[in-house]
Amino acid sequence: MSKLANPILIGVVGAAQGIRGEVRVKPFTEDPMAIAEYGALYTEDGRRFEVLDHRLAKTIVVVRFRGINDRNAAEALKGLNLYIDRSSLDDEDLEEGEYFHADLEGLEAWDSDGQFWGEVSGVLDFGGGDLLELREDGKKPVVIPFTLAAVPHVDLEAGRILVDPVAAGLIDTVDGDEPGEGFDGEGEDPDGARD
Repeated sequence: MSKLANPILIGVVGAAQGIRGEVRVKPFTEDPMAIAEYGALYTEDGRRFEVLDHRLAKTIVVVRFRGINDRNAAEALKGLNLYIDRSSLDDEDLEEGEYFHADLEGLEAWDSDGQFWGEVSGVLDFGGGDLLELREDGKKPVVIPFTLAAVPHVDLEAGRILVDPVAAGLIDTVDGDEPGEGFDGEGEDPDGARD
């Protein structure tokens, strides 16, 4: 059992399904059924699982692994993260401007003035489009939209992304006004919040 050199999380095992050793897997692949197309799946500790059969069940995939033949064995897998190696992903499947999330994580975010904004620590999608989480030591993480306006350039070879801090919402701009102008500090502020 060997650990993967560059692991990519593609699913997590949920509850057992039935009595014959099947498990419910929440896939993180664009096509849920693709979870079985990468060959063997691995865990953090190097265990290897071969998919014998799989079927779609709403938003999850019911999977039968080789050697998992009863409900007790299936229940023991609950909560396991399933990985493939990055080398199993085919870059030719990507269109221009598309990236695997794993390739974006760890990239440094810089603007055109040479200011560092953090490192991409995650790619999030809550239904409105991809977001990049940026982390910088000693600061709270920030989330920016992964759009062409906010991130006009991605350079995987250099390990960097170029961000537009205004489009990304990293800095506030108020058409020439200083923040808080016209607020005397007493009572309610212009946004309706109280002291």
